[in-house]
Amino acid sequence: MGYVVAGNELATDDDGYLLEADFSEEVVAVIAAADNIELTPKHWEVINFMRDQYRETGHTPNFRAMLKGVNEFWPEADSKALYDLFPTGPAKQGAKIAGLPQPYGKGGY
Repeated sequence: MGYVVAGNELATDDDGYLLEADFSEEVVAVIAAADNIELTPKHWEVINFMRDQYRETGHTPNFRAMLKGVNEFWPEADSKALYDLFPTGPAKQGAKIAGLPQPYGKGGY
């Protein structure tokens, strides 16, 4: 299963995660649509956080670290708020929609 963005098919694993990170906005829109997620400004804030973490550390944060990091720019965010954005799992689905490779193990470590 691949995603087609601007006429190019992007390689994915069996779960629909990109094999190589792609930081374009078009990729986010295509993957979100495939997951039936209507993007809001809060989605974008979390997506940009996930992408920044990936750029800085080479992996995405686990859920606990994600919640702690998100609380720096969205203080009232809690588990429910993140699950409202990414219903199948904020850390995993958030990474997928952000155009990042699949986190493996516990939280991607």
